[in-house]
Amino acid sequence: MSLRPNDRRARLSMTSLIDVIFLLLLFFMLSSTFSKFAEVELTAGSSGATAAETDAKPLFLRLLAQEVSLNGVVVPIETLRRRLEPEARPALILISVTENTTAQTLTDVLTTLRDVPDVSLVVLGSS
Repeated sequence: MSLRPNDRRARLSMTSLIDVIFLLLLFFMLSSTFSKFAEVELTAGSSGATAAETDAKPLFLRLLAQEVSLNGVVVPIETLRRRLEPEARPALILISVTENTTAQTLTDVLTTLRDVPDVSLVVLGSS
């Protein structure tokens, strides 16, 4: 009777591990969604360029943490486009972001306003 432990180790088969990895890869590829991300065009402003283009009084849009205000009146983002329809065209909209403004809120507002005709957008820095 030998008191030494069995030095012979069993070799692990890599075939089953590769099969599992392939099945996981296939599952995640087929179950994930491929969504098209929206692009928002931004143009850099220059001093005096937008003031010469329009004579209309600029509108002030302030983005806060949980709300958006247009000229001091709180407006839901969904109704922002309808609120701008009666305004004079062409319009200049100054968008002010605060420290609490998220990038998603800014993107939602820019996406909403990009379809409004004859509107120039200027994004101001955080105050």
